[in-house]
Amino acid sequence: MEWLADYGLFMAKAVTVLVVLLVLVAAIAGAKTRQRRGEGSLTVTKVNEQLARMTDKLAQTVLEKADYKAMLKARKAEDKARSKSEEKRARVFVLNFHGDIKASALENLRHEVTAVLELADADDEVVVKLESGGGMVHAYGLAASQLCRVREAGVPLTVCVDKIAASGGYMMACIADRILAAPFAMLGSIGVVAQLPNFNRLLKKHDIDYEMLTAGEYKRTLTLFGENTDKGREKFQEDLENIHRLFKGFVGRYRPQLDIDAVATGEVWFGSEALERTLADELTTSDQYLSQRVRQADVFEVHYSMRKRIQEKLSGTLSATLDRLLLTWASRFNNQRFW
Repeated sequence: MEWLADYGLFMAKAVTVLVVLLVLVAAIAGAKTRQRRGEGSLTVTKVNEQLARMTDKLAQTVLEKADYKAMLKARKAEDKARSKSEEKRARVFVLNFHGDIKASALENLRHEVTAVLELADADDEVVVKLESGGGMVHAYGLAASQLCRVREAGVPLTVCVDKIAASGGYMMACIADRILAAPFAMLGSIGVVAQLPNFNRLLKKHDIDYEMLTAGEYKRTLTLFGENTDKGREKFQEDLENIHRLFKGFVGRYRPQLDIDAVATGEVWFGSEALERTLADELTTSDQYLSQRVRQADVFEVHYSMRKRIQEKLSGTLSATLDRLLLTWASRFNNQRFW
């Protein structure tokens, strides 16, 4: 049985070597992941080509063979004529912003804007397909600043609202040279809201003391567990009014045609109503507008995405779900101000 013992020893050595190799490979992969953590990738899709592929797929099934060949021949001739033309073809860069309460899409937006502005000029156009019901003041303030960069660079900016651009969402939309809204899109809500429950009486009922120490008279005005005062409420309301004043001034600066006092009531209007109040410039959907632009320009959809580990993806999904639930119930249990 000596051969069996030798074989067993050989297998043990082989397994040991294999385990060591696997550990080394895992360590190298982990090091590369750590080095690239925080990096993202930019995906660019030429919408013209994407639409052409879809049209071809449909035409192959619907059209007669002769008609299909004629369509391809006509397209080839059109492409050839365009390539010979010395006239510069306009470019349209399409960005997507789906805003949650924290404007989490801001991180992608800032990279997309930076990349586009490296190439775009006054002959091009940036189209933002915007969907947001608003959220935290500081987050949407920074998101709006990203679109301000496009305006300041002299690149025409169009915002398309298919569903909703309210509060912080409208703060972003108003920066555009043109706002295009679907007939039943919701726009407006130029106002500020903050809500929080107070459990002070419940704590007193159960003989529970709550201590909060601050330095600065107005470091904390309203609290969840302390006893709120009229003076604190007055200061809190004053802060809300100040944010509202800044909000109105910002919107009025980019859309001077608005009767700002008439629309800055916190109300929301649907597409045609928004058009009457000059909150929007045209009634159309993003699909309809981009279909027109494809015939006139090269349209590129630009998307930046961050690399995330599985744990981050799971925690991000859970966080987004909880945010939606909390916003529905009480706009969060703290003093955050919301557009």
